[in-house]
Amino acid sequence: MTPTTLGSVSLGYQLLWNQLRQLHAVQLFVGIDDSKPVEAQHFLSALNELWSEQAPTLLLSIQSARLLGDMLANAPAGSPWIEVHESQLRDPALASRVHQAHQRGLTLIWRGDPGQRPSAALAPCFLRTMVTLSPEEALAGLRVSLRKHNGNDASPTNRVSSPVLPNQIYEAVASWVLTEHCLDEQGAWAVAGWPLEDVLHGYRQQRIQPAHRALVRLIEAIDADDSVEQIEHLLSEDPILVYRFMRYANSAALSRRTEIESVRHGLMVLGLTTLRAWLLEQLPHASSDLNLQPVRVAMVMRARLMAQLLDAGDGDDLRREVFMCGLLSQIDLLLGEALNTSLARMQLAERITSAILGHAGPYAPYLDLATALESPQTQATRVLCEAQQMNHEEVNRALLRTLAHAVHPAKGLLLV
Repeated sequence: MTPTTLGSVSLGYQLLWNQLRQLHAVQLFVGIDDSKPVEAQHFLSALNELWSEQAPTLLLSIQSARLLGDMLANAPAGSPWIEVHESQLRDPALASRVHQAHQRGLTLIWRGDPGQRPSAALAPCFLRTMVTLSPEEALAGLRVSLRKHNGNDASPTNRVSSPVLPNQIYEAVASWVLTEHCLDEQGAWAVAGWPLEDVLHGYRQQRIQPAHRALVRLIEAIDADDSVEQIEHLLSEDPILVYRFMRYANSAALSRRTEIESVRHGLMVLGLTTLRAWLLEQLPHASSDLNLQPVRVAMVMRARLMAQLLDAGDGDDLRREVFMCGLLSQIDLLLGEALNTSLARMQLAERITSAILGHAGPYAPYLDLATALESPQTQATRVLCEAQQMNHEEVNRALLRTLAHAVHPAKGLLLV
């Protein structure tokens, strides 16, 4: 691996979710300045250095025709999955390399524009397709789902086939009803992205509660006498739970003389016995809605990434504070109110509120960069790195470390 390999690419990501609403794969967008060529073998070596067998499936969406061609020609079997867009297949040379890569055992994913499907000649080269439904196809899928829910699907006169096929990937699904149709009714392999706005719209008349699973895991961890570090980690996996805990820890009823600005500080002041009693009070109202899980995980992912972006020499307290900044940066979506209103109810460091509300202060660059990385617009991350004088290679390494440990974070990795 050349020292500058990861410094020569611009990355972004999208999360893919399975039927259990668990993280199934990561789509990594790879942009490159073609005036500074990157060799496929060097790039794969850089990925292998940071990606483990326990990490989610990695799908590469390579935005450089040159690097994509090099990957198709030289990447060995067992490499990360590689997406090939329909528009790129118009190049006969690249189409030929697709055939050769398939014969070599490389896992390829076809991707196209709304309504497109791969040609019969090339379809066998791809393990599965990554489909964006056209408006007409989305409507047809919704109609099929409605008939199934109404019990009319069995009638031959009402039977309409769904455009959603099993074991494929569906992207840009804006409706939670259509998402459930893809995953639960048609057996899609995954959906790329999540219909966050539509899922949260369903909660506009009610409060979103902490996840039942998170509460149970915390109570079990306390009963098992797990470490404070593990308790802190589990609690920080649920943004709503963190928000409520911080308010509870600072409540006037507890008569605390000092402000509590972190989960760790709150745990040390309250103690695990008090925490357990408080968790039991939350349990009867807890949520078991799996459709909220991708929303929570995406928020925690941003927080982890921000913590990773800090220099290795920064202290644990500072890293926890940056994590809190990322975790609460979208808390308004879960609370259904203005962000400044939500944050005003908490005792937070000025550095956190300045970054979230004013895009100012020492944490603002980390928040802006973590947000930009949640996108296929990879050039934006390079522009931000240059503007903030941040090392682009270290930013990419931080992203890959975060994504590689997205399912099972390494102990102490993110200090939560």
